[in-house]
Amino acid sequence: MRYLPLTEADRQAMLAAIGAPSVDALFGDVPVAAHLTQPIAGLAPHQGELQVERALGRLAARNVAAGSCPSFLGAGAYRHHVPAAVDQLLTRGEFLTSYTPYQPEVTQGTLQYLFEFQTQVALITGMDVANASMYDGATACAEAVLMANRVTRRNRAVLSGGLHPHYREVTATTTGVLGVDLVTLPADPKGIEDLVAAIDDKTSCVVVQNPTLFGHVADLTALAEACHAKGALLIVAVTEVVSLGLMPSPGSMGADIVVAEGQSIGNGLNFGGPYLGLFATRDKFVRQMPGRLCGETVDADGKRGFVLTLSTREQHIRREKATSNICTNSGLCALAFTMHLSLLGEVGFTGLAQLNHAKAVQLADKLAAAGVTVVNQGFFNEFTIQVTGDAAAVVDTLAAEPILAGVPVSRLHPAQADLAGLLLVAVTETTTEDDMDALVQALGGTK
Repeated sequence: MRYLPLTEADRQAMLAAIGAPSVDALFGDVPVAAHLTQPIAGLAPHQGELQVERALGRLAARNVAAGSCPSFLGAGAYRHHVPAAVDQLLTRGEFLTSYTPYQPEVTQGTLQYLFEFQTQVALITGMDVANASMYDGATACAEAVLMANRVTRRNRAVLSGGLHPHYREVTATTTGVLGVDLVTLPADPKGIEDLVAAIDDKTSCVVVQNPTLFGHVADLTALAEACHAKGALLIVAVTEVVSLGLMPSPGSMGADIVVAEGQSIGNGLNFGGPYLGLFATRDKFVRQMPGRLCGETVDADGKRGFVLTLSTREQHIRREKATSNICTNSGLCALAFTMHLSLLGEVGFTGLAQLNHAKAVQLADKLAAAGVTVVNQGFFNEFTIQVTGDAAAVVDTLAAEPILAGVPVSRLHPAQADLAGLLLVAVTETTTEDDMDALVQALGGTK
């Protein structure tokens, strides 16, 4: 978007039109402490276009992009290789410019890829049915808790301490105004929390992440049985969807609702978004599912076609009957997901997951051999290590080399001083052996 500067006469005309005495008056509700009263240091008041471009270029160069150096960042957002074919196909005009299908049956192409997307999500999660995507994994998690409350007609949700804090906070924000009773267990770096003991007859659902924030993997079968024995639902959140190519699906372990972050397939890190929420459940709960569901049918001539089968959004049904206020979806991100997963195929998806896990095992072994403590007994492509001193300070030191060493747990759990020495380290197929050696050598020097 081009920047078109205003003249003083333009400003006065606009202020007069809206009845404001000054620009400062427009921001009268902003606390005085937040006002900028001096020019920003280092920025000239005016410069030529070339000088501005160079100045902005220097500022942008201060960023250390994940693809520019050894990177072990994860904790819910992962750097994977996206085939060039995905971006090339995604920019086709009929895909890039299409919007949410408000007149669904005239957008057969959109409905078809959403149908295929839903099918892929249902297959990899081991569930009966998936919707046509949500905003991201965290908002999908919040929607799952609300859905569980509707299904069970209960109001108490138990959140695992291994659930990503951002998922927990989004869930608390979304459900807070509705008076949902959220019970959150403490963060558990060793992954041995007792969720079963927290379930009672008022519990609508238990929300557990697998692998957990700390990278632990678990068989959730016993937990699912415990939930069902008390009439509660099991919600499984997956922040690294590539793990579903190797681990048993949540559905096979008894999950009732599966939510996930789909960014790892087809979508780059993008400095934090947009991302893609996956949502899948059992057939018997489908009418309580948020968002939209595309179905396959035939027309009057018997030709195959696609329709918007269920749409429990407030635009389509009575507001008081709506199951969600989600008004659109991450359609283009869902299409990228579908393209990438289609290119991989079932064998390729499994192979990608195996490669991620194998590289993570290789790095964990290298770190252990160098004397670094690996907290996990089992993991997929991310695990927790114990460093000497403050992990955030270690990350800052290595960033100057530059090595993006991982995510310090203190960044996600700042109130828990006992977690300050823990560092989350993620490995993907993009991690080379030289990357691993650089991290091992750097961390070995800090021990």
